[in-house]
Amino acid sequence: MSKIEIEIPDGKRAEWINGVLTLVNEKPKDVTERIKTFEDACRELGDNHPFVKEWNGWVLNTQSKDLEAYLKLRIITQALNEGWEPKFTENEYRWYCWYNPITKEQYDKLSNEKKSRVVYRGYNYANANGGVSNAYAYHVASYSFTSVGSRLAFKSAKLAAYAGRQFAEIYVDFCFKPQND
Repeated sequence: MSKIEIEIPDGKRAEWINGVLTLVNEKPKDVTERIKTFEDACRELGDNHPFVKEWNGWVLNTQSKDLEAYLKLRIITQALNEGWEPKFTENEYRWYCWYNPITKEQYDKLSNEKKSRVVYRGYNYANANGGVSNAYAYHVASYSFTSVGSRLAFKSAKLAAYAGRQFAEIYVDFCFKPQND
């Protein structure tokens, strides 16, 4: 048997495809390096994934900015979780994006230290109840908790924080813009 040696450029790997040795792009190992945009999340899941199929078949309704954002966020969440899905069982940990509703431009101007400490100081008492969520804040936000989450759950705190920062504008559309501006 003969032996051939070839140099493989960084970021590529050799793979046999239909009997031909082909150089293909190597996926970065960390999901946060692979998924930077909504389009990246769609590519990660592939055209045959049910969420991507539904997105591709959905006709954009100019009056449903929040629905458009939700459809995007469930694709992003699914891709970042790499197959993990919450079971909503006792003692199962799930993480959600919990953020201060400021614009991306305002957030981008903050120092890294301030970004890690973004908090809302406001009313002595506030709450939001309804559907599948339940959130409270007491004593000028010094005590807060949520008791029930949604299907947009992440398998780790790191992924929830990444999604909240990387896809901030989509979360704003989902939470605060029910109709196009």
